[in-house]
Order: sequence, then structure tokens, then C-alpha cells
Amino acid sequence: MDRDLSDGDSVMDLSFEAESPLAPPAELLDRLPSCDWLRQRDRCRIFLPPSEAPGRPQEQRCWSSFLEHRVPVVTEEAAREALLSFVDSKCCYGSAAAGDLVILELKQQALHRYRLETFSESRITEWTFQPFTNHSVDGPQRGTSPRLWDIKVQVPPMFQEDTRKFQVPHSSLVKECHKCHGHGRYKCSSCHGAGTVRCPSCSGAKRRVRPARRCQMCSGSGRQRKNSLFEFVSARQLGCPGELLAKARGETLFKDENTTVYPIVDFPLREISLASQRGIAEHSAALASRARVLQQRQTIELIPLTEVRYWYRGKTYVYYIYGTDHKVHAVDYPERYCCGCTII
Repeated sequence: MDRDLSDGDSVMDLSFEAESPLAPPAELLDRLPSCDWLRQRDRCRIFLPPSEAPGRPQEQRCWSSFLEHRVPVVTEEAAREALLSFVDSKCCYGSAAAGDLVILELKQQALHRYRLETFSESRITEWTFQPFTNHSVDGPQRGTSPRLWDIKVQVPPMFQEDTRKFQVPHSSLVKECHKCHGHGRYKCSSCHGAGTVRCPSCSGAKRRVRPARRCQMCSGSGRQRKNSLFEFVSARQLGCPGELLAKARGETLFKDENTTVYPIVDFPLREISLASQRGIAEHSAALASRARVLQQRQTIELIPLTEVRYWYRGKTYVYYIYGTDHKVHAVDYPERYCCGCTII
């Protein structure tokens, strides 16, 4: 137990008091008249974003350039070079098989990846506390607190997550410390009443200042911007894992970026149009009541995929080349080593 007492201090008998609460009672949490809020939960108030002006009407799109696009052809030479590059990047793969194998067949397919990014901002606040030491307090006597969505904060680069911290002007109040009830000290729960410690909530000042509302979702920032992502890859006939194709580098066929984007309805591949409609609907439903959309971006990318069947030492194997940068997926490559020893 720590005792922080100076000579001549008179200590109040607090042995009759139960351990003080960690949180203030609800009646201490005043509502700022300038703030409209959706609901209250654990002293956290979630603020509705302002209504946005209607966006631009949907435009008629011409997909003739898409129809003219062809899948880049992967030749046998390019397929071998991609495998050799892959093998060189693996410490336990030998290059002899990649150099001596006989390519039997190349199967190529064009996949399409739809991606929707929604950059949004949420403002969720709660009270925070600090000891009051007779310093200047920016409270309601200095004016009415602005609505949270009226507070100007510089917008960061789009589609990059960012957190900002700020104090709501004119929202500070001085209240009796809810932990020590204005005594400056409280019963020590560690020593079961054998002594006292100075109140950590108000540092013995007997009162506390409540300076700001703090964002619970972003650890006290009061402002959080999030980048929500929806992705869909068209159906494939070849056996390359979908998680690799989701991360593959593709060629952009279409890009639409605006405050609000509209669903694609007439793309030649119906599954892409349906994915666009589903993604926009999901983001709208998830964000409508808790965030303000700052920007949206939707893209369609072409992802080339090639299946390579080859023969080596009497057996047939397969590997896949995917993406515009010719990444390789080879599960059963025949010349692999373990711990520096050749597997015979």
C-alpha cells in the first residue's frame, strides 16, 4: 500500500466506505443540447451523420472496349521462365526439373475481379475525465458546443485509414469526483482498509474536470475513417486456389470513383453485375446508420490464369501461372528438398 501524506495532514476515516465505482453514475453525464444522437450505450453516444445530397444519376456505359480485350497469351517459353523464377525464390527447390520438363498442354482462362471500396467516417463519443487543478475550463459558459459533424477536420488522402483526436469545444464541466466523492482519497481495495491512497481519479484535488468526449471505437480519437472492402472473383474452371486470385495483380478494365457509385447492371458477365449490386447494397446497409460515406471506388480487373501440364521423369505434373506479373502456384513440384537433404 502506498501512502501519500504530508506532515500535518488530517486523514478522514474512510473504513466505512465501500470501494468506489470505476465509472460515474449516469446522472453525471449531461447531454449537450447541440448534439443529436442515435442511442446511448455505456456512456457512449453514437451520432448520426448529416443527410447527403443526392448523387449523380447513373450513366449509360459502353463495354465495347471490354469486348475487344483479349487474354494475354502465355507461351511455353514464358511458362518455363515463370516457373524458373518461382523456383529461384524457394530455398528448397531445385532448378533442374524446371529446365528439363516437357510442357504437354497450356490451358488459359480470363478471370474478372470486382472490387468495391467505401471510405467512410464515423464519430462516436463518450466522456473522459482528468483531475481539476483550478485551470481554465472550456465549458458551456463560453458558448454552445457545435454539432459533432460541424467540427471541421482536414480530410486525409482517400482510401487510407486515418484516426484524428480532438476535443469538442465548450463541452468541459467540473463535477465532484465520482470515485472519491470529493474527499480526495478513498478506501484502498488492495490493503482492505489498512490505510489510504491518494485518489488517482482527481489526484487529491477533490474535483474532476471532464474535458472532452472521446471516441470509444478509435481509442479516444473522436474521429475515425475506415476503408470497407468488398471483392468478388468470377467463376473459374481451373484449379488455382481462390485466395491467391483474390490477391493477384490484374489489369484494370473499368474504374468508377465518386462520392457515391451506382451498381453496374449491364456488364457482359452477369455475375460481375450481380456482385456490384450486392456489394453496394451491403456497404449501404452496414454504414447508413453509423457513418458518413466520403468516397466510393469500384473497379473491374482482368486476371489471366494459365494451367500448365508437364511431364518429368515419367510422371505428369501441373502448376498455375496467375496475374499480370506471372506468379506461380506449384503444389507438387518434383524437385524439392528438406533441411538441405535431397528427398530420394
